Amino acid sequence: MRVLAIDTSSIVASVAIVEEEKLVAEFTINNKKTHSQTLLPMLEQMVKFADVSLESVDAIAISGGPGSFTGLRIGAATAKGLGLALNKPLIHVPTLKALAYNMVGTSEFICPIMDARRSQVYTGIYRFEKDELITEFEDSCIEIQGLFEKLHELGRSVVFLGDGISTYQSVIEENLKVPYSISCVHHREQRAAAVGALGLKYLKEGKTETAAQYKPEYLRLSQAERERAEKQKNA
Repeated sequence: MRVLAIDTSSIVASVAIVEEEKLVAEFTINNKKTHSQTLLPMLEQMVKFADVSLESVDAIAISGGPGSFTGLRIGAATAKGLGLALNKPLIHVPTLKALAYNMVGTSEFICPIMDARRSQVYTGIYRFEKDELITEFEDSCIEIQGLFEKLHELGRSVVFLGDGISTYQSVIEENLKVPYSISCVHHREQRAAAVGALGLKYLKEGKTETAAQYKPEYLRLSQAERERAEKQKNA
């Protein structure tokens, strides 16, 4: 089986082609260029240098959220367009689970944190049983102190990763009372290879949908939607 994987859920743009026994190709950029500028050229260059036809993939795995609203929409539009053009199914891979999958093999709890603004983080808590990812705390958008309360309740060592580290590392140092570590740089950010590896598992389990059915999971309303709701409430 062969999967094309896409992750545009954060400032990182990443695409990969993953097979059951190898990572065929991966192209990742972490800078301030918009995904609308970089994503399609990255895909084109990757398949060119890997000498792989997009028609040969069995499915398209997409990091489905939470994350940047704009980034998720660009990734979704690209995946849906390719799925329709190539007649391939899509695989929704939750962003936080894909992040946690970067840490496969660790015995610690895994806690990805993505900065959701407004003193909140997108987060979940996971652990591995062999190579199976087990969810201890479902994907949520919560205040960082609420996450600390959950980790104190679980009472086990945890490893953090994700773009929220740069924002909340000092807060973690000051408030967390269980043993913890910060993942190394090459495991810390989104990678399409992890999306593809987890997507292959989902593909075998039949967890696919059509391009027409697919939509991202935001976990909360966008800023525009929140502002509109607030205006309606005050009207």
